[in-house]
Amino acid sequence: MAKFSLEKQLAYRAEDLCQLVGDVEHYPDFIPWIVRLRAYNHQTIGDEVAQFDADVSVGVKRFSETFSTRVTHNAHDLSLDMRLIRGPFRKLEGHWQFASIESGAQVRLNMDVDIRNPILNAFFQANLDQACNRLMSLFEARAKALLKTV
Repeated sequence: MAKFSLEKQLAYRAEDLCQLVGDVEHYPDFIPWIVRLRAYNHQTIGDEVAQFDADVSVGVKRFSETFSTRVTHNAHDLSLDMRLIRGPFRKLEGHWQFASIESGAQVRLNMDVDIRNPILNAFFQANLDQACNRLMSLFEARAKALLKTV
């Protein structure tokens, strides 16, 4: 099992960043390893809380997999949670949390991944920090392209 946490301060409003990360259907537009994504079962489960399922196809070099997740986007507490429904993982959980600070936003990303295939799991464990840092960089570039700084 691989766990990773990353914190970063960005010069954007926390609400805007939360909305950007919650726009899951546009991930294939700027995350190169997501080759296809389909969101469905959209529902509102409370004040400012949206939930939906997403089928995600990823491809990196010779590795290609499809998995399904349940995404909960909470605009009230500025968070986004992703949990595995089915796929090649024993466990796949992601949590984004955004907080307003004077200079913009404090962003936290936590990932917890366990892949069934022991060889792929070892590879993923060795590279999870690099993948999460790359993911954060892609979101930063997306924010720079779409959002106004504070």
